[in-house]
Amino acid sequence: MTELVIGEGTEVTLHFSLKLDSGEVIDSNFEGNPATFVMGDGNMLAGFEQKLTGMAVGQQEVFMVKPEEGFGQSNPNNFQTMPRDQFDDDIELVEGLMLSFADAQKAELPGVVSAFDDETVTIDFNHPLAGREIIFEAKILEIAPAVTH
Repeated sequence: MTELVIGEGTEVTLHFSLKLDSGEVIDSNFEGNPATFVMGDGNMLAGFEQKLTGMAVGQQEVFMVKPEEGFGQSNPNNFQTMPRDQFDDDIELVEGLMLSFADAQKAELPGVVSAFDDETVTIDFNHPLAGREIIFEAKILEIAPAVTH
């Protein structure tokens, strides 16, 4: 019997970490419980799945994920400038402050203050990791055929 490797329709259990090229850890489960997902189910970005394809149990690899393969490039259309009076006076605006907004379907939409003055506030609605290269480390713990219902 051949060893199962990661591919479409496999259930994968792994430890992973995501870091910026500065070394800053964005997310990691190496110190905690592993994550489990099914390849191709949409729970992991396709660029990350592509890096894992073909790996086997016990393998540990470090990959560089380009913005196009990960969280995308920053889109200038995702910056919106709005009147400052739309923000409560008790909110102390600073660049980098994350605020929560509601989209047209009333779903939560995070945005980051990118600039402000006495009259306007510019909010960046891009993913916080858009435009960034990500160092993706993965250690494969288990691979099984996915159970479909």
